[in-house]
Amino acid sequence: MASQYLDRKSRPLVAVTGMGVVTSLGRGKEENWLGLASGSSGIRPITRFPTDGFKTTIAGTIETPETQPYSAYELASEIAEDAITEALQQARLEIGRPFAGPLYIATPPSEFEWPLLSDLYRHGSSIQSGSAYERMLAAARTGQFEAYARHLEFASIASRLQERFATIGEPISICTACASGATAIQMGVEAIRRGETQMALCAATDATVHPEGLVRFSLLSALSTKNDPPSKASKPFSRNRDGFVIAEGAGALVLESLASAQARGAQILGLVTGCGEKADDYHRTRSKPDGTAIIGAIRGAMEDAGLDTVDYVNAHGTSTPENDKMEYFSLRAVLGESLERTPVSSNKSMIGHTLIAAGAVEAVFSLLTLATGVLPPTINYDEPDPELPLDVVAHKARPARVNSILSNSFGFGGQNACLVFSSLKEAMS
Repeated sequence: MASQYLDRKSRPLVAVTGMGVVTSLGRGKEENWLGLASGSSGIRPITRFPTDGFKTTIAGTIETPETQPYSAYELASEIAEDAITEALQQARLEIGRPFAGPLYIATPPSEFEWPLLSDLYRHGSSIQSGSAYERMLAAARTGQFEAYARHLEFASIASRLQERFATIGEPISICTACASGATAIQMGVEAIRRGETQMALCAATDATVHPEGLVRFSLLSALSTKNDPPSKASKPFSRNRDGFVIAEGAGALVLESLASAQARGAQILGLVTGCGEKADDYHRTRSKPDGTAIIGAIRGAMEDAGLDTVDYVNAHGTSTPENDKMEYFSLRAVLGESLERTPVSSNKSMIGHTLIAAGAVEAVFSLLTLATGVLPPTINYDEPDPELPLDVVAHKARPARVNSILSNSFGFGGQNACLVFSSLKEAMS
């Protein structure tokens, strides 16, 4: 392979030739970027189920027809299809024809939502023998409930998407908490670098705004309880931050070796030049106090890209007291004094935390920042935290010269993944 298609470690350079996104701000890149660049919020009151008794009653939900019964499985599958379709169209790859590479898809844990559990329990109660659990299992095996099985099969979304887009080989399902979307992209990058494929389809999706999701994160004291007004709840890096806002979303990238992309005349949207990951086993939700895992992931991505500094950081920035503090000190440990000159903003101030999908959604936003030279703001930054002295691009978007971006994704359970995106000019210099 000619040297212009290789990075400094003689690996194939990995280009992005298509991307798609769905969030509470809208479906597609155009709607989302208009919302981000204008500092709009997609956070709203939850209306799809009663929230009486909940301390948190808001979320970044995706609008669905009121006549359509809600199912996290169906919505996660649907928005993933939308994001992938948009990415393939931008890459000028025909929908319906086989995709010449594997699928890496990040999906949430498979589980029944409350309406399905309630229905199953009610039907199980009519069975005469066995424990309550045994009666529920018996009811689940009846024809009426067989259709629910896909909700409990972890690979069901991946299988559905593989069939829809005819990707090569068995699809790879990934769930590394809130680092999942970035991990899916990293796996695609590594497959291309190893020469296993010239293309990879990388996506992530999550639709966890249902009663179980709200209960789960409320019990962890992870969610903001500032419900009124909803648009003000997510306030990353602010002194009065009190938790994240749960949200739905999907993001997708078409990755391709630079040689393949240029040979077929594809538009190069940017390059993935760095990947870093590091985990710790300190706690199910909290980060290791010394920050070594987060620092290791950031440093790994920077070193992989061959960079000492970047032009912009797309922060994980969840708006929880601990995460924002850990992210600041970890960035400071790696970037040093250059952090004072580096803008760091959080898309989650506007769209909320899309959980499993976050790394892929924010990868799309990072690439749009690279393409437009516009830094999306951190809204709701009304009370700066003096312990976190960052340039968060407060309130309003800002034009800037951007050729390299670090995008951070940190998950519960100490799972951390970071990506570096570079312009073609930056990577070839």
